[in-house]
Amino acid sequence: MDHQYTYYTPGQDSNPQNNSEQRPPHKKRGVPKWIKTICLGLIFGVTASAAFQTSNIIAGKFLGTKSEDKDTKRTETVGNAKLTTSTDSSVKSDVADIAGNVMPSVVSITNMSVQQVQSFFGGIQERESQSAGSGIIIGQNDTELLIVSNNHVVEGSDTLTVSFIDEESVEANVKGTDAGKDLAVIAVELDKIKDSTMEKIAVATLGDSEQIQVGEEAIAIGNALGYGQSVTRGIISATGRSIDGIDSSLIQTDAAINPGNSGGALLNAKGEVIGINTAKAAMDAVEGMGYAIPVSEAKDTIENLMNRETRTKVAEDERGYIGIRGEDVSQDISQMYSMPTGVYITESIKGGGAARAGITKGSVITALNGTTVTGMESLQEQLQYYRVGETVTLTIEIPGNDGEYKSQDVEVVLGSGSN
Repeated sequence: MDHQYTYYTPGQDSNPQNNSEQRPPHKKRGVPKWIKTICLGLIFGVTASAAFQTSNIIAGKFLGTKSEDKDTKRTETVGNAKLTTSTDSSVKSDVADIAGNVMPSVVSITNMSVQQVQSFFGGIQERESQSAGSGIIIGQNDTELLIVSNNHVVEGSDTLTVSFIDEESVEANVKGTDAGKDLAVIAVELDKIKDSTMEKIAVATLGDSEQIQVGEEAIAIGNALGYGQSVTRGIISATGRSIDGIDSSLIQTDAAINPGNSGGALLNAKGEVIGINTAKAAMDAVEGMGYAIPVSEAKDTIENLMNRETRTKVAEDERGYIGIRGEDVSQDISQMYSMPTGVYITESIKGGGAARAGITKGSVITALNGTTVTGMESLQEQLQYYRVGETVTLTIEIPGNDGEYKSQDVEVVLGSGSN
């Protein structure tokens, strides 16, 4: 059964027959006033917008108010090397773009070393060991590409291998290290790098770590677990932190920093290097506590290491020695006895280089050729690059009658023997 609907229109008679017989003449309806008001508003808005845009274009053309992209990087020459520093204040937060731009500046480092270990039968055996780390390309001179990393990434190495963004690998040499600040600069000879690789790599841009704020974005790039470059993201958790073994105030971040990340880049939201990743808190109860050396604080040390002479290890039978016996002065001992950290000289061997230079028992060696000495191991590590007969400068702390130590630089001619 069909339904029928009767539509009532205002103004109609309720009787249908009357409506059919007496239909009023059709009246032309006008546009409602509210629609006219809206249309006028729209016309005014479009006209005003066009006028505003036109005025901006004219002002930009004739008054110079149009914004333009400018080159915001500054290159500094430091000795025979160059550092690139950003002066841009704009912020970019796209992590994928940042990683893509910075990864060509980050390298993987493989450290091959030979360690002496005690065998099951009591003898001494040599065992080859391999460890992984990261580095940041910070400049180049006429003959070398220069890479900053951590001292603990390169120490004890017999062979250092650097792998670039295109996975090409080249051997590198230590240019200089500072064990106290856990910094190192290594060098790769330019003539050993393929042209195709040179086209793909880039020098990192250093930021200003003194301007960072707690809570701002942080991005870490490095060779985590030796698998190759990876990216993690977090925030700046704190600044001014300190940990044992590193003579520097550190940046704390919750961006994941794992073994192999050491020496890699900690970036701000503009893709500038603000820190050199160095350590993580590795306790079971701790999560999200990694540390990086602030690049602004490290800059002077890096520049000093960049301008050192690149040295290679000397054959063991040709190595020079300073002629002392000593003990480590750790940070704990230093605080307990108010002594400088370094190597406490327990004996200056008669006829050795130290004795000939007037260095006596009781002094503390704190640096060799400007590189910090933290103990006997770091002293011996540095001496592997010097031959018998070469002259080095030792920085020593000499105790006074009042218990205070006085710093002095002494030139020592290396002899044969031990230590």
